[in-house]
Amino acid sequence: MLARLKQMLIKEFIQVFRDKRTRAVLFGPPIIQMLIFGYAATFEIHHVPTVVLDLDHSQESRELISRFTSSPYFDVQRQLTDYRQIGDLIDRGEATVGLEINAGFAQNLRKGQTAPLQVIVDATNSNTALIASGYISQIALAFAQHYQQDRISRISPQMIEKIPSVQLEQRPWYNPDLRSRWFFVPGIIGSLILVLVVNLTAFAVVREREIGTLEQIMVTPIRPAEFILGKTLPFFLIGLFDVLLIATVGTLWFQVPFRGQILVLFAGAILFLLCMLGVGLLISTVSSTQQQAMVTAFFFVMPAITFSGFGFPISTMPQWLQYLTFLSPLRYFLIVLRGTYLKGVGMEVLWPQMVAMAGLGIGLLTVAVLRFHKALD
Repeated sequence: MLARLKQMLIKEFIQVFRDKRTRAVLFGPPIIQMLIFGYAATFEIHHVPTVVLDLDHSQESRELISRFTSSPYFDVQRQLTDYRQIGDLIDRGEATVGLEINAGFAQNLRKGQTAPLQVIVDATNSNTALIASGYISQIALAFAQHYQQDRISRISPQMIEKIPSVQLEQRPWYNPDLRSRWFFVPGIIGSLILVLVVNLTAFAVVREREIGTLEQIMVTPIRPAEFILGKTLPFFLIGLFDVLLIATVGTLWFQVPFRGQILVLFAGAILFLLCMLGVGLLISTVSSTQQQAMVTAFFFVMPAITFSGFGFPISTMPQWLQYLTFLSPLRYFLIVLRGTYLKGVGMEVLWPQMVAMAGLGIGLLTVAVLRFHKALD
């Protein structure tokens, strides 16, 4: 058995690495995608196109505008003269945020009254609109507090120390600078490995069937179990190497800290790869051509990434959809990745995810092998 399996493995590795394009696909695109997605996948916004309509033309209004001008989150592009211009620019997509400071803004502040600031936000992209509104609130609040303190210091300096105030002192754990890239990079590692291993496994077996070499292999003394092991083991090793490669690039290039144990991470990676090999084999049993395998893999990959919590919190999904997320191995692997990278937790915390991936992996591989035996027969 070992001799036949050895020859099968040699055949698979020769078939994979003899083609220059295949070698490039295995190692080049994952690195490029890690770099591209690492920069593109982020919740942070910068240089939001902003226009301002200042009808007050006072020192106070100019100071408020200067806070937006100096902020890296907003790019004040134009000073308008008519309120109708704001709607026109937002409709044409030339501005995302419009600020309108009405006449009497400074006068209300000097009287100690509330001075409203009208903010118009293009909410076509709700995520950008929510984040931009939060930044605007912070800038406006900081301006109001500074103006109030300055006004009291001029009227009654001794009152400043007597006025009670509540100061928020933030202590974010695991990600002190609140960098969304630290959250996304571990997720990109899992997503890329999912796509790579599923496609490699499904396409490799289907290719054998499509070009007619599958029948030639089956007339040899090799057993079906040896054939399945020989077809999947090379892609398991390639996937494991890609985990190391992509994780190294993401960690060093994007400066994402790794605080956990490398053995815990690789234990999770091994269980996750077993799940993906089972999915790839299942796809190969229902596909006769590579085109069918590609379409079938697409119907698995997209829901698996969506239900994993990669970009959208699972808690925001409808309750019945949250139950479906337990069927996605990527959900558990992302917890392992982010737990080992950012939190530095070990097996004592991550064992439920390991058990879940082990159960899914055994179940998927069992079903895939049984169906594959029928397909071979």
